Amino acid sequence: HACGSGSGAATSENPVTSTPDVSNYSGPAPQTADVQAFKLAVWDNLVPNNRCGSCHNESQNPRFVRADDINLAYAEANSVVDLTNPADSVMVQKVRGGHNCWLSDDNACGDIIQSYIENWVGDANGGGKEIQLEAPPIQDPGASKNFPADANLFATTVYPLLQTYCAGCHTDAAAVPQSPFFASDDIDAAYAAAQTRMDLETPANSRFVLRLGSEFHNCWGDCTSNANEMELAITALSDGITPTQVDPALVTSKALSLTDGIISSAGGRHETNVIALYEFKTGSGNTVFDTSGVEPSLNLTLSGAYDWVGGWGVQFIDGKAQGSTTASAKLRDLILATGEYTLEAWVAPANVTQDGPARIMTYAGGSMNRNFMLGQTLYNYDTFNRSDQSDQNGEPQLSTADADEDLQATLQHVVMTYDPVNGRQIYVNGMFTDDLDAVPGGLLSDWDETFAFALASEVDNNDSWAGTIRLAAVHNRALTPEQVQQNFDVGVGEKYYLLFNVSDHVGTPDAYVVFEVSQFDSYAYLFDEPFFAILDPAASPGTIPVAGIRIGLNGREAAVGQAFASVNTDITDAIYEAEGLQRLSTLGTVVPLEKGPTLDEFFLTFEVLGSATNVLVEADPSPLPPPPDAARSPALGIRNFAEINATMSAVTGVPAANSEVATTYDLVHQAMPVAPNIDGFISSQQMGITQLAIKYCSVLVDDTAARRAYFPNFPFAADISTAFDDRNLLIDPLIDNMVGNGIASQPDLAALRAELNNLVDSLVSCGASCEPDRTERVVKAACAAVLGSAAMLVQ
Repeated sequence: HACGSGSGAATSENPVTSTPDVSNYSGPAPQTADVQAFKLAVWDNLVPNNRCGSCHNESQNPRFVRADDINLAYAEANSVVDLTNPADSVMVQKVRGGHNCWLSDDNACGDIIQSYIENWVGDANGGGKEIQLEAPPIQDPGASKNFPADANLFATTVYPLLQTYCAGCHTDAAAVPQSPFFASDDIDAAYAAAQTRMDLETPANSRFVLRLGSEFHNCWGDCTSNANEMELAITALSDGITPTQVDPALVTSKALSLTDGIISSAGGRHETNVIALYEFKTGSGNTVFDTSGVEPSLNLTLSGAYDWVGGWGVQFIDGKAQGSTTASAKLRDLILATGEYTLEAWVAPANVTQDGPARIMTYAGGSMNRNFMLGQTLYNYDTFNRSDQSDQNGEPQLSTADADEDLQATLQHVVMTYDPVNGRQIYVNGMFTDDLDAVPGGLLSDWDETFAFALASEVDNNDSWAGTIRLAAVHNRALTPEQVQQNFDVGVGEKYYLLFNVSDHVGTPDAYVVFEVSQFDSYAYLFDEPFFAILDPAASPGTIPVAGIRIGLNGREAAVGQAFASVNTDITDAIYEAEGLQRLSTLGTVVPLEKGPTLDEFFLTFEVLGSATNVLVEADPSPLPPPPDAARSPALGIRNFAEINATMSAVTGVPAANSEVATTYDLVHQAMPVAPNIDGFISSQQMGITQLAIKYCSVLVDDTAARRAYFPNFPFAADISTAFDDRNLLIDPLIDNMVGNGIASQPDLAALRAELNNLVDSLVSCGASCEPDRTERVVKAACAAVLGSAAMLVQ
């Protein structure tokens, strides 16, 4: 590392693996509480030589980590920080630009220093981060080149190069498939995957070109020549596209790209006691950085099958992210200091069939030895916590109730808090699930510091979890219900406030319609809850009519996602002055990602805005095509798991609350049908039904009084050789109680009798090896055969 006032050369990764030693400070004591807060939050973390201490000490300006006088360092620091908006601090921006980052990702270093400054600011706003609206660049919507709907032009220009030189990896048919599949044999799939990697306005800036020319990725000859060849192909594609001109009749706002917005991600989050934080901002590579700012950084290494997700996140397919045991030890040390903690994550499970439990977040030494764990079993979230009231695996576990089905295969905010008074509490999407911890709150003194922290798999690679994680955090305090709700309300992902200037139409300077916009995933943007605002706090809007808001994208109104076209309201002084803004809608909508977040240009159009109008007359919809011939639904259905249990109870007379029956039902009900569609019935469901039928029949036959009432004339006391001489004494009660007679739709009774006779014949032929209770066993088998049959199941 070369010290200097410029940006400096890129530095190699030199991670801090232990808490900095700041005990050798011997200068004057802090003169104020704010100086002390600065020392603890910023100075102590930046003074090491592999951070800022090797340069910005007493010898080089700005001297914000000088070690001779903390008060002078404080004064210097105030010249390079923005306490109102820490992200705009000079020291943050310098590091984001590549100046002396100690990690492999400049933005991760910037996030960490930003967190130091935010911790210095402290709890003035409840531990959250505030967002300040600022005027963006002013530019009119311009003409834009847009990708044609069909792939014909792509097929004759860029695609031949991709298919020839990239098909070894970037296809779903490759030996080791690597997404995106822009070299796929399916031309339409390849075209869709390639679009965000081509810049039609400046082909030289296309990702395809840069990967070859400056990153030397998979060149097929001379990299410079290959990059030029790719640039020419993209230029040929671009030259064949006629730019889309903005319709002059539209009433439009000014235009913005996503990166012209004000970053709102994490604005308002409660992170006062966060000790490990993963926001997945890097977007590439195999490292997930801990940006909590709490040393040592618990960075995670990705392995197995995974994909980075646009808008911050990682999709785990069959992979995991794991930290070292050395860095993981900070979790034990800092949580033991408080005796309480919180696990927080924004997750989108891939399905609701995972069990094990599948590990979402774990701090463990193996599959049966852990400090904590958050996992998934089907529709349930599971939590394990090791204390002096549990075993070494953290059991008994606490899970959400089966009937509530709290876990769904969609983006959810899940939080588990633990403290010695309340034990574990689970929150999903801001709401307490009402699942009470039966384990008393205890001490965490048995936690093992040699364990490792991991996401999406156990540390021994068992019990993998499939899904997407958009944020993960560990706090060493139990969040309050209000703080959980606060973090849920903030949301997750790469989000911006886009301020669309409308001053030309409303006669007021610095007037904006503001959307919170995020890259929803790799294919779409989310536009959410628009409001009207004037940046001048002394200004008033008067009365401004607003109607028919639509989102424009790359020179024309987006074809889908126009949820705000129904807006029809007046902005008034009375409503505006009450909050300093006026909300226009509480809705959100998704519009497609076309060129990528740095290239897509957005603007708004209005049917009415102030005195300007452009009434849109919707075209008559095309007539609907005739409905396709669809397969008829079966006339018959099946009972679901609850109906099966109730039916078996009714036809046997055994109460469903019987302890033996209830225990079996709890074990097998998730394996039984959940819907009445007979087409969905599978063999594994029949196994669950059979197990429950056997238990009902066993309880019935083992109860002497109950079986006497059910089979009044059957000789239970007779020897196996004679007990079944008159089979009707067994079969008739089963038919009368479980099948019925004279019903319009029922089994063929003659065939049923024949099947039961065959079953009894096979079971009584035991000779000298017959058990003493063989008669009862045969009756149970015949009973279960009828009870678990289609006669009970089909309805």
